[in-house]
Amino acid sequence: MKNIVIYVAFLTYSLGISQTFTEQDTLRGSITPERAWWDLTYYHLDISVDPDKKFISGTNTIRYKVLDKNQVLQVDLQPPLVIEKITQDGKNLSFESNGNAHFVTLGKTQNVEEFNEIVVHYSGHPKEAVRAPWDGGFSWKKDDNGKDFVATSCQGLGASVWWPNKDHMYDEVDSMLISVQAPKGLMNVSNGRLRKVDEETNTYHWFVSSPINNYGVNVNIGDYVHFGETYDGEKGMLDMDYYVLRDNLEKAKEQFKQAPKMMEAFEHWFGPYPFYEDSFKLVEVPYLGMEHQSSVTYGNQYGNGYLGRDLSGTGWGLKFDYIIIHEAGHEWFANNITYKDIADMWVHEGFTMYSESLFIEYYYGKEAAAEYLLGIRKNIRNDRPLIGPYNVNKAGSGDMYNKGANILHTFRQIMDDDEKWRATLRGLNEEFYHQTVTTKQIEKYLDDQVEGDFEPFFEQYLRTANIPVFEYEIQNGKLKYRFTNVIDGFKMPLKVEMAGKTVWITPTTAWQSKSLKGKDIQVDPNFYVNVKKV
Repeated sequence: MKNIVIYVAFLTYSLGISQTFTEQDTLRGSITPERAWWDLTYYHLDISVDPDKKFISGTNTIRYKVLDKNQVLQVDLQPPLVIEKITQDGKNLSFESNGNAHFVTLGKTQNVEEFNEIVVHYSGHPKEAVRAPWDGGFSWKKDDNGKDFVATSCQGLGASVWWPNKDHMYDEVDSMLISVQAPKGLMNVSNGRLRKVDEETNTYHWFVSSPINNYGVNVNIGDYVHFGETYDGEKGMLDMDYYVLRDNLEKAKEQFKQAPKMMEAFEHWFGPYPFYEDSFKLVEVPYLGMEHQSSVTYGNQYGNGYLGRDLSGTGWGLKFDYIIIHEAGHEWFANNITYKDIADMWVHEGFTMYSESLFIEYYYGKEAAAEYLLGIRKNIRNDRPLIGPYNVNKAGSGDMYNKGANILHTFRQIMDDDEKWRATLRGLNEEFYHQTVTTKQIEKYLDDQVEGDFEPFFEQYLRTANIPVFEYEIQNGKLKYRFTNVIDGFKMPLKVEMAGKTVWITPTTAWQSKSLKGKDIQVDPNFYVNVKKV
């Protein structure tokens, strides 16, 4: 094995929780020298799926551009899947394996600016998902008629759990052909547009023309029927296609009426749907759902809420189908704007949880949206920071959903300009169109939209688990106030009601005072702070 930088990382969160990471975590989560020198341009994943044996086999052609001189290339594939051989220009290549990482020694000289490709042949019994989509792998199920119902999901664990690829989020492939041979009588639905079907082998060829993140690639096999519509959107006519189990067609035709409503609301807030070239699909699967790019998967039992529950406890969560709205919201935040490192997963989940409130606001008003966001605050644990440790494939706290949404809601209050806020959300999707990003890039973009320095704001809310406490006391007609439970240098504008009037103040960690008419104040609850009268 050559030029491999290996280390065991010991990282400590601000709450004092210590974690140890292994060599495999580093190989999976970092941009190793064997990844850095080549840029992905194209995949052709060509596989056969055998549900009876829970077995897959096939090839992935990996095309790349040479950025720097190197002769060793890292490909990722997780056991128990086995690489049978790897070729370049028809010649077998040698490779060494270290767990999930396989280091391929290339025979011919890799010249900078050239385009080359390798073909990875593999097969085996992929990991079976126990509780999809959270643990990842293949879901081998049967529908109510006893027919095979198969799907993949792999965020976090990694796409290499079922196909060989460059399994790091920083480098998205530019385009991709997905060819899947399914059992006779069943259909495969994957990302992008259906290019053709080989009737003799029952192989479905789907082409993705936009950059796609690796966990967004999916296989879905079932006794599907299709219906669809076109949506007149910001970039023209958008094909919206729906693939559901045969027995659920009528339920789907009713429930999926929410899909164009979603598209209308999110194009308003976020700008054009990012993948017009590849269409939009909802595909029924035997698990809850996932944001697979242009092939959003659905398993919410054709009802509103989250499996019939309102996560906010306000009633507003039952006004929409959680999986249709949330997972489709990821088309903008996860698939268009994608984290480079899963440590920044809050960028996906915080913005997308927040998108639920924007859907509510578009159809039911701003007050309803605020009620929803305040409702989901009760689910925040503040157990650890939203941002995880970098370079080891580790996400931050699960609070990235509810807390992430409330951080954005708070920032909107600070901006205090709804049209500017909408322009900011649209601007994010334009500025980082089809890109992978870091939290710092998102922070800087948001910070640039308001006056003042809000770096301490993001440090506080994203990198600690402590919620600012607004302390105040009233003496002799004076309001004294400050923030506690915050980092050094923290300050934030705050809207309060005093004697029936709305007033802006900017507390810091030092006591300040202000003349007060009246007996008490009310802090605007839309700001995510705790309030303590001393």
